[in-house]
Amino acid sequence: MPLWTVHHSAGIYSAHDKRDFARDITSFYTRIGLPAFYVVVVFEEHEAESFWIGGEKAKDSVRFVIEHIAVHSDGAGQRRGLSKAIHRLVAPYTKDRGLYSEFHVDETPRELWMVDGLEPPPFGSTAEGLWAEKNCPVPY
Repeated sequence: MPLWTVHHSAGIYSAHDKRDFARDITSFYTRIGLPAFYVVVVFEEHEAESFWIGGEKAKDSVRFVIEHIAVHSDGAGQRRGLSKAIHRLVAPYTKDRGLYSEFHVDETPRELWMVDGLEPPPFGSTAEGLWAEKNCPVPY
């Protein structure tokens, strides 16, 4: 499961922006075969008095906390490639709009993850393909 928590300054994203951004994030993962329902995006809007960077009010800023559970990167080269791909993904919603942004990715062990009481199937397996096809968890 990729879980994206998007902390952002108040008023910079409309409901339409959030929908499009969440869909783009979902597509980023479904193109490698993950089920769409794995992808969770939470937008956390912060007023100026509640969002600070470097001791200053963070206006026109976005901070992404990304948690990967379903798939992990393998080695420094793959992690660097992932970072560059994430930067390209978020740029239309951040850099291209003149917003300051940063992100980090945590990778949680799969053994600490369940969906509706089921252990998710291995990445790339036939069972995971079934989950993707049905877009919901099913016993396997």
